Amino acid sequence: MKKITVSGDTGKSRRDFCKSSALLAGGFMMTQLPVQASAFVEGSDKLKLALIGCGGRGTGAANQALNADENVQLVAMADAFRDRLDGSLSNLESKFGKSKKIKVKESGKFVGFDGYKQAIDMADVVILTTPPGFRPIHFEYAINAGKHVFMEKPVATDAPGIRRVLEAAKLAKEKKLNVVVGLQRHYQTSYREIAKKIKEGAIGEIVSGQVYWNSDGVWVRERQPGQTEMEYQMRNWYYFNWLCGDHINEQHIHNIDVANWFIGDYPVSAQGMGGRQVRNGKDHGEIFDHHFVEFTYPSGAVIASQCRHQPGTMSRVQEVFQGTKGSVKTDSGNRGTIKDYSGGTIYNHRGRNDPNPYQVEHDELFASIRSGGVISNAEYGAKSTMTAILGRMATYSGQVITWDEAINSKLSIMPETYAWDANPPVMPDENGHYAIPVPGKTKVI
Repeated sequence: MKKITVSGDTGKSRRDFCKSSALLAGGFMMTQLPVQASAFVEGSDKLKLALIGCGGRGTGAANQALNADENVQLVAMADAFRDRLDGSLSNLESKFGKSKKIKVKESGKFVGFDGYKQAIDMADVVILTTPPGFRPIHFEYAINAGKHVFMEKPVATDAPGIRRVLEAAKLAKEKKLNVVVGLQRHYQTSYREIAKKIKEGAIGEIVSGQVYWNSDGVWVRERQPGQTEMEYQMRNWYYFNWLCGDHINEQHIHNIDVANWFIGDYPVSAQGMGGRQVRNGKDHGEIFDHHFVEFTYPSGAVIASQCRHQPGTMSRVQEVFQGTKGSVKTDSGNRGTIKDYSGGTIYNHRGRNDPNPYQVEHDELFASIRSGGVISNAEYGAKSTMTAILGRMATYSGQVITWDEAINSKLSIMPETYAWDANPPVMPDENGHYAIPVPGKTKVI
């Protein structure tokens, strides 16, 4: 039996262990800039913060940003709906009071589809937490405006959106702007430590793996009297692909991203199956309630991906990998184990006192801004989002889809017009139901 190592320490920054220099497989790329290159040095200047998307995740991210730095102020907020903005501000004021950190005047509140522009213009740092379909537009505007960014995952819902994010990511590097993506496992001590051990060769080369997000599902928001179709879909955004990208993209991206990170590469192809068995009401839009995908990587490794939203079934949110010398098991509960094939435990992480990775994301973002560093998460955030979209393409079509086919797809699922009286990309039939993807018939490229 090999010696067991138990870690509960706060974790060190991950090292880049990608096979290609073009892939950022660790949690971030940081470079140090000359001190004069940063406008915010040693906490001497206030950082003005804007929140774009005022739902629960946005409110949580704003709270973490305000706790990450003594000299940050929330000055602007934008959301499609005024009630969401007001509720978020009330929540933040209950935590921080009428302190120097909350400085949102009426002139700093923006409602509607274009409000993000005015809010971003007022800030130094922006938080992008609207439904994912809007992320490419908002990220592009923020980077063009020279802002540092925290943006939630996923970063798009279709291939044209991914390409837009990747272009903006290049510009962010040129402008030396910090970009953190909310794939928080990259900021979690247990995952960082396991990634480091894998890089050091603890399990050899990964040849296979299984990643899971199987659960009961999430909220549903029923149609209300007087809503336009656009408003209804915006309120019930999880169930429409242009907004969410299906739960394989919005949720299961976390586990898929871990596979990419640990392998240090992205799939060359995917094939799979999925459908709707129990979640098939009018308010369930067009998305599936289960997906199973096999992702094949350049090395020949195959990762089996499962995600399911079906009440009463087995719940499992975890990642398992098999290498040439041993195996790994990780999960979001600050646990990670590496074993060899003789049954010995090589490494065992039980981080009961590990820091909250959601907070660490913002701590490191603001520390980097202050020090003149650059964190660049946008590229791997976009490519892991593309991996999830590739999986959705495979399950919706029933075909083998290659990475190149997927990322070069010209098929946009976004609206042509953003207005409350405009028709979204999908519309209900006369009975209130939406067309569901049919494997063998649905076109995804």
